[in-house]
Amino acid sequence: MTGDSAPHTRTGPAGAGLGGPGDYASRVLEVAETIPPGRVMSYGDIAEYLGEGGPRQVGRVMSLWGGGVAWWRVVHADGSLLACHEYEALSMYRAEGTPLRPAAAGVVPRLDMRRARWDGVT
Repeated sequence: MTGDSAPHTRTGPAGAGLGGPGDYASRVLEVAETIPPGRVMSYGDIAEYLGEGGPRQVGRVMSLWGGGVAWWRVVHADGSLLACHEYEALSMYRAEGTPLRPAAAGVVPRLDMRRARWDGVT
């Protein structure tokens, strides 16, 4: 966590008029903030870590309010990059040294989930 007590809100039209996140959304965002650079958790990993909700609920939270946290560290379980944000995320992964799987020239690589996945503890 960053220690910032300000509520997480998404800037832009998708989060406009929604106010701040509720308790569940705040907890999802707190977990996302704790993921270390170079590591990732899937949407399902976060739901399991919290013991509540599921991948779709976590994805919805990230869609609405995730712009204020390291959103690129919350990923699809198969390691595929988020559509429409893949190049921005790829830039962040490379800067942080996040493990990627080899890919053919011109193909966006996937995350190496076996090496990049963070369990919330270590």
